[in-house]
Amino acid sequence: MVSSGGAGDESARGGGGGAALLGAYELGRTVGEGNFGKVKQARHRGTGALFAVKILDRARVLSQRIGDQIRREIATLKLLRHPNVVRLHEVAASKTKIYMVLEFVNGGELFDRIAIKGKLSEQEGRRLFQQLVDGVSYCHEKGIYHRDLKPENVLVDRKGNIKISDFGLSALPQHLGNDGLLHTTCGSPNYIAPEVLQNRGYDGSLSDIWSCGVILYIMLVGYLPFDDRNIVVLYQKIFKGDTQIPKCLSPGAQDLLQRILEPNPMKRITMAEIKAHEWFQKDYVPVVPLDNDDEDSQLDVVLPVKEEINQSPGDKTTHQINAFQLIGMASSLDLSGFFEEEDISQRKIRFTTTHIPKDLFDKIERSASEMGFQVQRGHGKLKLTPNYTGTKNSKNPASFLVYTEVFELGPSLYVVELKKSHGDPALYRQLCERIGTDLGVLTMEEIFGTRPVADDLVNLDSRSATPLVAL
Repeated sequence: MVSSGGAGDESARGGGGGAALLGAYELGRTVGEGNFGKVKQARHRGTGALFAVKILDRARVLSQRIGDQIRREIATLKLLRHPNVVRLHEVAASKTKIYMVLEFVNGGELFDRIAIKGKLSEQEGRRLFQQLVDGVSYCHEKGIYHRDLKPENVLVDRKGNIKISDFGLSALPQHLGNDGLLHTTCGSPNYIAPEVLQNRGYDGSLSDIWSCGVILYIMLVGYLPFDDRNIVVLYQKIFKGDTQIPKCLSPGAQDLLQRILEPNPMKRITMAEIKAHEWFQKDYVPVVPLDNDDEDSQLDVVLPVKEEINQSPGDKTTHQINAFQLIGMASSLDLSGFFEEEDISQRKIRFTTTHIPKDLFDKIERSASEMGFQVQRGHGKLKLTPNYTGTKNSKNPASFLVYTEVFELGPSLYVVELKKSHGDPALYRQLCERIGTDLGVLTMEEIFGTRPVADDLVNLDSRSATPLVAL
């Protein structure tokens, strides 16, 4: 069951006393516990697919001051879709909990795999290292640096493929200093690159490469390349690159390890050079990222780590939401601020309406078209972009994108959501004002206000549309 933290969690429980429910997910056994919550296995009720739900206690997160770490992990995973990186599917919240719906990886940690075998063969170690490098280099291409790579943060599924996890210490482009370098000292002592310890700024890519080299060494040799009970002595060894590479390894493996575990970052091998290395190239099949594997991939920049989860066949124009999801729409529980610095009210609004979905979509499409926007329909959503030839509202039409979605609250009651992926806030506000006016919604000042949800629902009998909550 979901932790009995109070009334705020009741919406995540099953109504009949059976398995706990979290939106479309049925929660099962606990598969892991930590200082700030637990991880439960979950089954999607629509598809039967298995997921892992990380349940974080908000009070503990706040008391331990790790809110930034949680925000960072969510913001990072939101950007990543790669076969060798753990996938984040949804994020939701109640008054006492934060829920992260993640890809379920059922093979344990790479650390356990090495511990059981003592060490891996070069063939197996190379295959896993190839996947690790593919995943890490993909992150680097996205401007993301993990900064805490170690076997405990690399999972292995039952097919023997790795999944990089735990991005709580990762760095995004906005974390770079004016010199283009990172300056926060972080990571695990045995895996940290020497330049990170010097407090002079470091290249996130090169520091991750060092950590990958330590992992490769452990896989092939069976123990840490740099280790000492005395932390000062340990760091001295790391600074000097003081380690022995066993001669029992193949010459290619020895050469690659030597070039990765180079204490001078300016002389260290790069990702491109690793991929071109003869030892690495053997039986190497590059992994294809999942960035463009389906239409909904475009929604990653629109929704705060929230996407459609394999709905049943059929072209629905609305999506039903339950009480838990409705509570999650409240501004006090919204997690959008985890991802963007732009004022929340400048990129998303919601309002309730009694108009039927077909009329809603028709009215919105007509309003947007008259303003010079192109409208595309599909899967219960509208995609609005400026007309490349007709609009004068944007100097760069390709840089503006808005999605519209309708959720069904109950019989004859719907929530309309207008979400700006990116673009000019003023243009977005004009669009919202035009659509709101044509639908009979209150003024934009009221839409972008913060009236309680209860006040809005009470007034449904007196108007056709009213703001639910502005986000």
